[in-house]
Amino acid sequence: MRSKVDKMKLADIYMQFQSDITIIEQELEASVQARHDVLKNASTHLLKAGGKRIRPVFVLLAAKFGTYDIHVLKNIAVPLELVHMASLVHDDVIDDAELRRGKRTVKSQWDNKVAMYTGNYIFAKAVEASAYFDHPRVHQVLSNTLVEMCIGEVEQIRDQYNWGQNLRVYLRRIKRKTALLIAVSCELGALAADADPVIQKHLYNFGYNVGMSFQITDDILDFVGTEKQLGKPAGGDLRQGNVTLPALYAMHHDEEISHLIKNMLKNEFPENIDMQPILKAVKESGGI
Repeated sequence: MRSKVDKMKLADIYMQFQSDITIIEQELEASVQARHDVLKNASTHLLKAGGKRIRPVFVLLAAKFGTYDIHVLKNIAVPLELVHMASLVHDDVIDDAELRRGKRTVKSQWDNKVAMYTGNYIFAKAVEASAYFDHPRVHQVLSNTLVEMCIGEVEQIRDQYNWGQNLRVYLRRIKRKTALLIAVSCELGALAADADPVIQKHLYNFGYNVGMSFQITDDILDFVGTEKQLGKPAGGDLRQGNVTLPALYAMHHDEEISHLIKNMLKNEFPENIDMQPILKAVKESGGI
């Protein structure tokens, strides 16, 4: 017989923390307020676009291994979510994305310049919010995470339309772009709750594996999901030259698919390309 834990869904986990997530949401809203109307409106637009708040939830979950106090934990959860939000704004500029979660991006609603400074502003607010937690380890981990995320973004730009990259390059990139922030959410949640250092390390590793799985799943969805599910057209990653795991596997195992992808996407940021033949070929090749 399957246990209750096996049957637990994400919605059930969120329900357990609903009141605390509400507190974090209120803190996020307060954090992005700005004296300048453009920064205030752009930041609020991003916040109101929604999100699963996965990183704050992992902070709260990890804190269950120690002394749980939402008034302490919010000072970890808020800066981590702000870092994530800022990275999304910058991602949308790099990817020239018009929509995120089915809503207009900051760069679409305003422009690239406003979006870049909005992202910078939210990063600054993350650093400011982290100052409320007085522990040197927190600031060390957070600053290192920011550095690694920036490297991950630059690596993605460098590797665009690089059809010769391998699995190791892909895994290293998604670690920096996605997995690391989830890993440190688990680690710092446990640290904030004064959990045993060994448990903190185990939770970091757990978060890392969840983060890697999360990004790989997201990359698969870009091939098999609908525009309604994704909030944007399918195949966007490959169209932008970002070689993800399904394409890597398909190109490695099928020479014809490799030629198809290279020929159809030989020009950077191709316009009006029908991605369906590529998506169909990757799916039929076993790349998924």
